[in-house]
Amino acid sequence: MRAQSWSMAGWPLLLLAACGEPAVVNETGQGSTTPPYVRAETSPSLLADLVQPVRVGELGPSFAACNARGATRDRVTGGPVPVRAAPFEQSDVIAQLAGGSEFFICSRTNDQRWFGIVYDEGGRATDRCGVSNPIPSRRNYQGPCAAGWIPSASVRLISGVPHQLPVDESAN
Repeated sequence: MRAQSWSMAGWPLLLLAACGEPAVVNETGQGSTTPPYVRAETSPSLLADLVQPVRVGELGPSFAACNARGATRDRVTGGPVPVRAAPFEQSDVIAQLAGGSEFFICSRTNDQRWFGIVYDEGGRATDRCGVSNPIPSRRNYQGPCAAGWIPSASVRLISGVPHQLPVDESAN
């Protein structure tokens, strides 16, 4: 009897609870009552803001801080090669190197698609950059020259020997 009296008293409460806002229906007349998801405005890529410093001394204290030299290939389009802040196409372009510009190759990505380079003003590999000699330990390059990342496909490897050696006339 007690359970029956409670259920009789509960009906009016249930009827009152059913009164309220009507269900939201989408444009097709069917669907969920959940409002549509609206994505917040963000930057196009998280990689665009990424900065990855170029590391020097990767081969240890017995080798030069940067172990190779390279030059930009003469591109079919004839345009400059972009230097990026990180080894990704979406990262910011921090400089442009003209065809034939020289630089030190200090690090590489694991897939060998990007080279971390150090170069002096005007796209030259000079002693002023301080990466021709060994350094005691691996570290991020901190100047005085510029550093960044370029695609390895746009690089022509060159020897560490200067382009024009002095002619030794006594050898003839």
